[in-house]
Amino acid sequence: MTRAARLRRWLPLAGTSAGLLAWSNLVVPTLPSAPGVRTAANVAAVSALVLAARAGGMSWTELGLGRPSWSSGARWGSAALAVAATGYGVLIAVPAWRLLLDDPRVGAMAVGDLALRALVLIPLGTVVSEEVAFRGVLLALAGRVLGPRSAVAVTAAVFGLWHASAARLPGSLGMSPRSGAAAVAGVVVATGVGGLLLGWLRQRSGSLLAPLGAHLGSNSLGLLAARVATGPV
Repeated sequence: MTRAARLRRWLPLAGTSAGLLAWSNLVVPTLPSAPGVRTAANVAAVSALVLAARAGGMSWTELGLGRPSWSSGARWGSAALAVAATGYGVLIAVPAWRLLLDDPRVGAMAVGDLALRALVLIPLGTVVSEEVAFRGVLLALAGRVLGPRSAVAVTAAVFGLWHASAARLPGSLGMSPRSGAAAVAGVVVATGVGGLLLGWLRQRSGSLLAPLGAHLGSNSLGLLAARVATGPV
């Protein structure tokens, strides 16, 4: 294979990775923070990504949405959701561990805002959007040029970097540049590790439903668990 041919094979993966990172860390932070705006933007962006992937010849099976894998994905996704619920339940039940979930910002949310975030904004703007983008399109692209394990590792690394803007910026909220950099690094590493698990679930089940269940359990149930741990609804 010539160098030009190898480059052409890698371009879709490299271009999509760069586009995702630019979207998350450069575009999304500039959008209005009003509820629903960023969710709508993420849904629109990932819809365009799927359309581009399909136009490029990617099948629903490659994307983890093929009908034969639905039952397997549902089983794995339900199990992952149950594990998350059990884990949060244990944290809430043990007083010393309950403090790990205590978040005054969540405690201050109105019930309607809490429900909107847990049941609509997070599932659509975060869980579905990220899983379709990373464990759907990006993992499929990586799988075309890499082995299964390497494809998951690369996708997880990009997933970690996708969350860099979610960490506190250096110098903000009274943080020193060093502590701010540590916060960014911590978020990137933690979400990268999470990406490894989500990628494994996607490959093990053959379906996006599995990582969707795990991601939903981590994020939406995590928000509700934080509210329970912080104070009564």
